[in-house]
Amino acid sequence: MIEQDQIDTTSERRTIIVRGFLLGERLDTRGFEQTQALATTPLTLRVGRKGYAVLFRYGVVVLFDVSAEEEAHYLADLTRLVSDPLAEPGREQAHLDIVAGNAEHVDPDGTIILAELTPERMQVVADVLAKDMLLEHFEVRVAAVFDRVEPLAGRLKRHGSRNFKIKELLSQIGDVLLTQHRMVGRAEVLEKPEALWNLPELEGLFGRLEREYEIRERSRALDHKLEVIGNTAETLLDLVHTSRSLRVEWYIVFLIVFEIVLSLWEKFF
Repeated sequence: MIEQDQIDTTSERRTIIVRGFLLGERLDTRGFEQTQALATTPLTLRVGRKGYAVLFRYGVVVLFDVSAEEEAHYLADLTRLVSDPLAEPGREQAHLDIVAGNAEHVDPDGTIILAELTPERMQVVADVLAKDMLLEHFEVRVAAVFDRVEPLAGRLKRHGSRNFKIKELLSQIGDVLLTQHRMVGRAEVLEKPEALWNLPELEGLFGRLEREYEIRERSRALDHKLEVIGNTAETLLDLVHTSRSLRVEWYIVFLIVFEIVLSLWEKFF
């Protein structure tokens, strides 16, 4: 929802810096005064003398035209509202040029050109930058899971071994499920920002930004990797269960044979 609040614009070309930060698993935006917001869903606020912030509940904040000193103080204030903060926050930076009357696009060097700076446009830009950081974070996590699962599959291929640790396999499956939950449930990576419902003319800008950061392609690639990891872990887990079931069956057969031998012994001797 966009509030009726004016943002200073100028007819001259103006360049501002946009910085995004992935701070943790979740950001409690209820800690801010909603009545002072320029916009909600996502929450958009003023910061410092002339800057703005767009906050996302899945742990991301994107700052527009905020000085280094104001940025440090603002991020420090946000730490109390972050659940499961990351040891090393994710970072992303973009250059934004405001050119009145110009067609909104993305230059070949990655500079984002806007006709004016409005809450809706900031939300669209922030949405794509936030998803870019989140995808990068997941890509690193999934690569780490791949590194852990690959040796298990290699061991199965070389030795046919089924002596895998169930706890380790369940951990891999848990990582996959958690990542999918955050991508689909919280961040809604493939969903369009709510600002487009109010201003459908920003669809073009959003589409160009989405292509620039390859959001859909990376999301599909990540989904495929998660599917491969999940299937591999589940297959190994099934093999472990099958192996254990077979072992139990052999124990039962051994006990039956032993009981028969004892019965024969007692009968004849």
